[in-house]
Amino acid sequence: MTIIDDVLNDIFGKAQKRPAVSDGPIMETIAGRRATRNFLKDEVPKEALDKIIEAMRLAPSAGNLQSRFFYFVRNAEKRAQLAKAAHDQRHVAEAPVCIVACTDERISQKYGQHGVDVYSLIDVAAAVENGMLMAHSLGLGTCWVGSVDETEVRKTLDIPNHLRPVSLIPLGYPASRPRMPARKGTKDIAQIVD
Repeated sequence: MTIIDDVLNDIFGKAQKRPAVSDGPIMETIAGRRATRNFLKDEVPKEALDKIIEAMRLAPSAGNLQSRFFYFVRNAEKRAQLAKAAHDQRHVAEAPVCIVACTDERISQKYGQHGVDVYSLIDVAAAVENGMLMAHSLGLGTCWVGSVDETEVRKTLDIPNHLRPVSLIPLGYPASRPRMPARKGTKDIAQIVD
């Protein structure tokens, strides 16, 4: 018996079997999510926004500092300004909601510049992925937009200095379902080292 077996026996009890490995519904959600750039005009219900916010809140973060903040922009004029800040990507304005994802640079108090340069971006990315998956599970579409003029985004929403806007996520009901783009094979992205 290995150390891993001992730990699993402590967790699950000697009489119980380990949980079976299964794709489960999470894999269906992950595999089904697509970047949506064409949205219906239908409003996104507040209940759906609340679920997406909760999914983002529960994302892991460095040292549990949760160095992130999100603006959910429904105002059409502000979304148009955000689209301009995203180098005229029209889907940013056309979606009924645009999420502005920000790092919180106060993480530097614990982790220094590395926290600002790396950990806070990872914190935002983990939360954005959770939010995008929750949105998909609710029948909504999203698109991760990283090409943004941070200064213009900051001006549009009067974002305080300790927050850095790093990406936009248009959110709404998809007008069409994009096909899965080509993906690298598993052997091209990962290696199991024994």
